[in-house]
Amino acid sequence: MGVELRVVTAETVRAVCRLDVSDNQRGYVAPVAVSIAQAHFEPTATFRAIYADDQLVGFILWREDNRSKTAYLWRFMIDKAHQKKGYARSALLLLLARLRMTGLDTLTTSVVRGEHGPLGFYLSLGFIETNEVTRSGEWVLQRSL
Repeated sequence: MGVELRVVTAETVRAVCRLDVSDNQRGYVAPVAVSIAQAHFEPTATFRAIYADDQLVGFILWREDNRSKTAYLWRFMIDKAHQKKGYARSALLLLLARLRMTGLDTLTTSVVRGEHGPLGFYLSLGFIETNEVTRSGEWVLQRSL
């Protein structure tokens, strides 16, 4: 399985914006189009389409803070048709390696707790709960790179 993080282009943006999660996951991640729009107003944001063997399967968005040597995983999703195939794990491991190479040492994210939420996935990849909650009520997780 060859997973890659690719730049979203004018030719691919519509397909990327059509990525979607299952109905029971909708409250856990914003639509891709909203994420791309928000990223354009955040100077440190970077987003990529996730491809597996040349097929579009997901989306990832993060922002870096070089002063604190931390990155924040802002959005991350695998399309409902491509879940449970290991793509999320592979894509996140690619991001961790990329961030490590740029000199960062911590990746932080936040999750909405719930039956169909991603908390277990992040914990399985070495994230730990920080006992912090964001202003919007999401639980903060972090992982050393």
